[in-house]
Amino acid sequence: MEYAWVYILSASSFLFLLCFFKLQRSRKRNLPPSPPSLPIIGHLLLIKEPVHRTLQSLSDRYGLVLSLSLGSRPVVVISSPSVAEECFTRNDIVLANRPRMLFAQIMLYGGTAIGSVSYGPHWRHLRRLTVLEILSPHRLANSLTIRLEEVRLLVKSIYEVAAAAAGLDGFIRVEMRSRLQELSFNIIMRMVSGKRYFGAIVDAGDEDVARRFREVITEFFELSGTNPGDFLPVLRKVVDFKGRERRMVDVAKRSDVILQGMIDELRSRRKRSEGSREVESRTMIDSMLSEGYSDDIIKGHILSILAAGTDTSTVTIEWAMSLLLNHPDVMKKAQAELDNIVGRNRLVDEADIHKLPYLQNIVNEVLRLFPPAPLLVPHESAKDCIVGGFDVPRGTMILVNAWAIQRDPKVWDHPTSFKPERYEGLEGDHAYRLLPFGMGRRSCPGAGLANRVVSLALAALIQCFKWELVGEELVDLSEGMGITMPKREPLEAMCKARDCKIANVLAQL
Repeated sequence: MEYAWVYILSASSFLFLLCFFKLQRSRKRNLPPSPPSLPIIGHLLLIKEPVHRTLQSLSDRYGLVLSLSLGSRPVVVISSPSVAEECFTRNDIVLANRPRMLFAQIMLYGGTAIGSVSYGPHWRHLRRLTVLEILSPHRLANSLTIRLEEVRLLVKSIYEVAAAAAGLDGFIRVEMRSRLQELSFNIIMRMVSGKRYFGAIVDAGDEDVARRFREVITEFFELSGTNPGDFLPVLRKVVDFKGRERRMVDVAKRSDVILQGMIDELRSRRKRSEGSREVESRTMIDSMLSEGYSDDIIKGHILSILAAGTDTSTVTIEWAMSLLLNHPDVMKKAQAELDNIVGRNRLVDEADIHKLPYLQNIVNEVLRLFPPAPLLVPHESAKDCIVGGFDVPRGTMILVNAWAIQRDPKVWDHPTSFKPERYEGLEGDHAYRLLPFGMGRRSCPGAGLANRVVSLALAALIQCFKWELVGEELVDLSEGMGITMPKREPLEAMCKARDCKIANVLAQL
């Protein structure tokens, strides 16, 4: 017992001295304002879901540049467009690192993927490959056929269900989320590996792999959020928070087997085609194999592209359709624009999108109100710096609350209203007020692809169908759980082909 008291007193003394020296050090610095905190856990108990709303409330009370201590991690929260601009311009390189997170270490091959690796030569190589080859304008033009085919499969599947409806004046109730997920995943996977893995049309012989891959991807997204062990690493040795770490290891192993199979298949195909005249590589895996990247780097890159480019597009289109159902006047105006520019004798094409400014305004307004990343991917300071006039020590996690910036009444008129007209004549002066894809060198390299997918799919859904609410109640716009801020309830709506001309076009798909 005597030894136990010695250990307790020693530990208490150590914690007291640690807190004392930390307090003394912080007094010498001009740190951002901060709420009162508890020893060891800091402000962790203040953080409630949804996190972006909690952080907005704290920023309203303590300041647009806010300092938090989340367990062992110092965090600075930015809710000001001018300070966000400062982060991504003057401090862009200093804040280009990523914090080390358990999820990335286990499931993204030691954090070596483009979204999780810190700034340096490896990141620059991956960024160059992604921006200049995989997602360059030239490559996106080459993958146009994939996007057109998948959007046509989407509207065809809805039309076939609607055409089979006998009553209700041709209207049929459809659930949208699963259809939109199928669209987004298949576009990415066809660009990555050349195959469809989701939906009814899967290549013969790939059904089992496709089923297992869908299961893995679902769990991958479930586990990709923040983990308590990221903020209290000492407890990882004694507590496995709800078995998350064990599940991560299991999912990582199953994912690795499937992804390795994709790479081996494409490598074998490349060997068989050696000696034949070969045009440029057709898939992302082909590009990375030809560049000499290791299999683990390729697998991590596949998962990063999937994480960044699938769920984000799905939730954006779902929020857009929800808002349009609640604002039928905006829907009619968008349909009128499509009828005027495209007509009803053919389906909208990607080449039409730049001629549809009102449609682009709708997309911008959806991204403002419901950004797929309400908190931008965390940054970490590589050295001491100054942000918004405050000292930010080296190793501080930087969280930019895009959701708060994009709903700030000091920045936007009627910030919670859905008003696509607000962008008319704005040009580019809203650059740091609208941050759905981040800014600076760590901004999302898939922004061009995301805009193409969302705009084309949304245009096709508006052009082809008449949409109505399921009942008299407006669509519930409550937010669900998750880092991409999905709707709490999957969207269901009543739809039918708009008229005979459109129906004839759809019947020929």
